[in-house]
Formats: sequence, structure tokens, C-alpha cells
Amino acid sequence: MELALDSLDTTALTKAQLADALFDQLGLNKREAKDFVDAFFEVVVAELAQGKSVKISGFGNFEVHTKTARPGRNPQTGKPVVIISWKLVTSKPMKVSLLRQPVEAFK
Repeated sequence: MELALDSLDTTALTKAQLADALFDQLGLNKREAKDFVDAFFEVVVAELAQGKSVKISGFGNFEVHTKTARPGRNPQTGKPVVIISWKLVTSKPMKVSLLRQPVEAFK
């Protein structure tokens, strides 16, 4: 099933635009479409918050990586500081995905 997103005015797809596409093409009412999109992202965020990977077939993978603490320098004073460790979410598109189609396919 393909969702047509012809009404996009920007290069970024918003949650509201995704809900509108579900409304237009799947026959969900607007409230159901919004709830569906919100629930989807809640599940993805919850899995990532637990340190798990999220793999969406045909789209890509999302993984949590931990950056280790490292030495740094305060640019204003020049004094050495320790940059604490933090978690980072990375994404990697699938090798065979919609994202690898020619640009003309999205017009």
C-alpha cells in the first residue's frame, strides 16, 4: 500500500501531514489518524528509551548509541573540562528502500 503525499509544501513531513494522508487514503477519521500516528511514535520512542533497536522493514533502522565521556576544552576560558557521556539515536536507511529511488519517482 502506498500513501500519496502530493500535498507536501515543505521538504519535511510532519506528524499532522502523515495523519492527513492516513485520513485521505485509508478512510480513518481525523482523530483515529492522529491517534494512530501518535501511538506509532510513542512505541518507537519507548523502545529507543529502553536502549532497544527499532527496525522498520523497507525503511530503516534506529539505534541508540552511547558516546563515552571525553576530555574537552572550554572555548571561552581555554580550561580543560570533561564532556560527560550521552546517548544518541542514529538512523540508517535500508539498502533496498524507497529512499533509493530516483528523485523523479517522488514528483
